[in-house]
Amino acid sequence: MMSKAIAPALKGFAVLAFCAAMSGTAHAQAVEGYWQKVQKSGTLRCGAAVAAPYVMRDPATGEYSGFFSDLCRQFADVLKVKPKFVDSTWDNLVAGLQAGKWDMALALNRTPVRAMAVNFSIAAMQYEISLAYNKQNTKLPQAPKAIADIDKPGVTLAVMSGTSQDKAISAAVKQAQVLRLPGNDETRMAVMSKRADLLVDASDSNQLFLQSNPDWAAVMNPVPALAKQGVAFGLPAQLSYADIEVVNIFLEEKVATGQVEELIRKAVDEVIKAGK
Repeated sequence: MMSKAIAPALKGFAVLAFCAAMSGTAHAQAVEGYWQKVQKSGTLRCGAAVAAPYVMRDPATGEYSGFFSDLCRQFADVLKVKPKFVDSTWDNLVAGLQAGKWDMALALNRTPVRAMAVNFSIAAMQYEISLAYNKQNTKLPQAPKAIADIDKPGVTLAVMSGTSQDKAISAAVKQAQVLRLPGNDETRMAVMSKRADLLVDASDSNQLFLQSNPDWAAVMNPVPALAKQGVAFGLPAQLSYADIEVVNIFLEEKVATGQVEELIRKAVDEVIKAGK
């Protein structure tokens, strides 16, 4: 017969053993990360807002191109799943990520404010803002250098609504009017039609605009710089460090081996060819 002293000890041991077993089960469940769940679903959902050469969409076919679209496809290959591009706008890209509408947001600028709402991968490239304009525009000084040179009453700045360049220029100007439009085509058309005086956009996008309109277009790179940020994948806030590292290691190799630079050249060539 079991002694009264031993019985409670055995019961305590049984409880400890049960707790350990439950803890092991919980740990095994916790080991499954976000990307394993994506693998089970069979689809990597990429939130995409159009801005050449980062993300482009053929209006006739709906097919996505641009170097961040290509990176989405390549990461999907790593996971062995199918990529799915989900239409979005720059105003909704972060909100859609928070709501679980996509697994990663393409070509999102890394900012402290956004980092309080979502996670980021390392930067695939560096981004800065420039201003494209018609060099024959008499409202503007010859070869403007600083924001103060163009921050005048009667000057209109076209920018894509909800973008990093929208936030940056809105904070920088006091007198000029900011005209917020939904997409790249609308902002460029505003300058071409003289509805706006300057186009506020990423420097590489404005370089494409300059190359497409060499007879009259010029580009101003503000001194000091209006913004200097990394462009990265936006990732859900609930991702663990290990989940984020999966994307970082993927991007790290692509950047180090020159593959990202090659994808950028490919996207730029595509834009220039389409403009001819």
